[in-house]
Amino acid sequence: MSDAPLLEIKDVTVEFATRRGIVRAVEQINISLTKGETLGIVGESGSGKSVTSYAVMRILDRAGTIANGSVVFSGIDVREMSMIFQNPRAALNPIRKVGRQIEDVLKQHVLADTRDIKEKAVEMLRQVKIARPEERYHAYPFELSGGMCQRIVIALALACQPRLLIADEPTTGLDVTTQKSVMDLVVELTRARGMSTILITHDLGLAAAYCDRVVVMEKGKIVETAMSSEIFKSPSHPYTKRLMKATPKVGGTLRGLLPDGAELSPAASMPKMSIDKTEKPLLEVRNLVKEYPRQGATKTLGELLGKPAPAESIFRAVDGISFTVGKGESVGLVGESGCGKSTTSMMVMRLLDKTSGDIIFSGEDIGSIPASEFAVLPQRKRIQMVFQDPTDSLNPRFTAVRAIADPIMRLGGISGRDALRARCEELAKLVGLPVELLDRFPHQLSGGQKARVGIARAIALNPELVILDEPTAALDVSVQAVVLNLLQDLKDSLGMSYLFVSHDLNVVRLLCDRVIVMRTGKVVEEGTAEEVLGSLKAEYTRELLTAIPHPPL
Repeated sequence: MSDAPLLEIKDVTVEFATRRGIVRAVEQINISLTKGETLGIVGESGSGKSVTSYAVMRILDRAGTIANGSVVFSGIDVREMSMIFQNPRAALNPIRKVGRQIEDVLKQHVLADTRDIKEKAVEMLRQVKIARPEERYHAYPFELSGGMCQRIVIALALACQPRLLIADEPTTGLDVTTQKSVMDLVVELTRARGMSTILITHDLGLAAAYCDRVVVMEKGKIVETAMSSEIFKSPSHPYTKRLMKATPKVGGTLRGLLPDGAELSPAASMPKMSIDKTEKPLLEVRNLVKEYPRQGATKTLGELLGKPAPAESIFRAVDGISFTVGKGESVGLVGESGCGKSTTSMMVMRLLDKTSGDIIFSGEDIGSIPASEFAVLPQRKRIQMVFQDPTDSLNPRFTAVRAIADPIMRLGGISGRDALRARCEELAKLVGLPVELLDRFPHQLSGGQKARVGIARAIALNPELVILDEPTAALDVSVQAVVLNLLQDLKDSLGMSYLFVSHDLNVVRLLCDRVIVMRTGKVVEEGTAEEVLGSLKAEYTRELLTAIPHPPL
């Protein structure tokens, strides 16, 4: 590794012009990067880590300017840098084949001509370990999984042969094994090309596992810089210590994630509801199956005449699974992307019809009710959902109070504006959302505040079962700690049951009583959280846990 800096950020201050005046996003940033080094920039939303990378890439929006300082990149043009953006699907053109998008980069940088451009695009797909690259060359982004889309974005970033790669939250939303394979791929390719890398992340475990040095940012400033092997073992700044404390780990507790002296939600002070564990399960899923026609499969003459489709033309997303959720119980449903856990939760939620099997809720076979009809039935309010992305799950034109009121207006039976407002304020207080924020729109709320709106909306009708679909995946670790504690307090005080869909096994370990592990549509292991995540009987579960990056203890 050369001592000469490849990149030097000297005293950089970035400002944005807003309606309320000038806002300073980052202030007096100093960072150096040597050839072949991997530098991690960690911090929570609003810390300035992404703005710093945009300043380096010269892609600040029109309102943003580098007000002071300089960015020196080895005297080389900015085209020697490339970036992997956070949301792979948003970074790809949805109506253009992925092979063509790689060709666009090759053309832009004059790295291929018409004679060999397709061959080089296919080779880039092969380098990022896309299976059947000649076939995937013709695929559109919507035909690929999240992990494959991320690999395509990596191929785009590397196609221009950069000397510096900036990866901005490249694994957010990916399951642990896909996350590991993507990061291992980035490391392998950058080392083979002698490149330097900046990894921007709020995942301390990821930074510890893949970075040589780490820069910690808070509120636009650098608060700590050190070798990754040292900074996580003995952090010196209080902010770094808070991030470490809020990161779920083996042997930890939900309360242990919170900073010292943290204010608990009002639900924490409510008495716990007594649950009779001997009663029949609230939810029983028996031999549940969901099938889809395989992509590109055409109907045979027999199918057109009403005969069953041949097995080779059918994809079984959920393959005969069975499980139960007891009253007041929290059950984790875990596995890699594509294992069938989200499809299962959508069928239980009655947003998707099953192919076969039974979904028994409180003694009633709700699986036989078409999803289109279930939405307007009284049973709808007894099963609610908290969605993965707190921003995308809220109507941008609805205020917070209108979002919370929506299910009440549809199924709650409360009439009168004053009574409706009073109920919404009651719910806001219960989830710890300040009442004065109820009249704000989603873009005026933080990620944690939007998550609280989504939870308040989900519990507005006093449901018996709440399906949690990766409810903290898009949140910073400190916000996640607060939201997880809130969910636990609400479950205890209201007596609800949870079906917790997640790929974060450390979070599942803290929140769930039992765990169901899925792979390729089937259940491979089931038991208490301690049994499944402690004894590691199933090889697949062991692989999932091994793939989780951990900061040094």
